[in-house]
Amino acid sequence: MVGYLVLAALQTAAAWYGAPFLLKYIPVSGDPKLFVHAAIFAGLVWATGVIGSFALKDVRMPSTAVLASSLVFALICAGILFVPQIMKAIPFRFDRMFLPLAGAIVGYMVRR
Repeated sequence: MVGYLVLAALQTAAAWYGAPFLLKYIPVSGDPKLFVHAAIFAGLVWATGVIGSFALKDVRMPSTAVLASSLVFALICAGILFVPQIMKAIPFRFDRMFLPLAGAIVGYMVRR
């Protein structure tokens, strides 16, 4: 259990700080950029899970099904960003891109 908590912290840090470096190599702008950003989050979360499975005890190797569920959850959360009623219903304010990142991590943890 502690291994998965450490893994979630590593995935959050790796995806949050690594995505802008990868995003500058992909020529996309406007609204589709949010979905590309979410897909990069999902890929980085999965890649960190693969590397973390070698280093952390009791953390299993993620499959491609984990990558798919992480991608689906991240894209759904990126789509939520376009629904202003849902964003206004959240009682606290945060950076918009935390939602796709949280979706990618939740998608990873659901299919582990």
